[in-house]
Amino acid sequence: MAEKITAEDLKKDLNNYVIIDVRESDELNSGKIESSIHMPLGLCIRNIKKKQIEELKDKKICTYCASGYRGNIAADELISEGFTAVTLEKGFSSWT
Repeated sequence: MAEKITAEDLKKDLNNYVIIDVRESDELNSGKIESSIHMPLGLCIRNIKKKQIEELKDKKICTYCASGYRGNIAADELISEGFTAVTLEKGFSSWT
């Protein structure tokens, strides 16, 4: 299971992370973390498996969804492929 980062800690260290939003497009209406990359969970997993985001391997990644469940899945997938990833504890709901 991926490590979690609190919204407070992420805000302090935001510039050191690539933020990946794994929510679906319709969920973006509630807002998003500025500078995050939108990549719904299914696409994120495909991109990892097809090695289409290898340029992010040397970066720290933080994933998030609405409540934390999908963000954790994405972070676990990234970690299993050799990425450095954490997930936002309690998802976007903790950010606002």
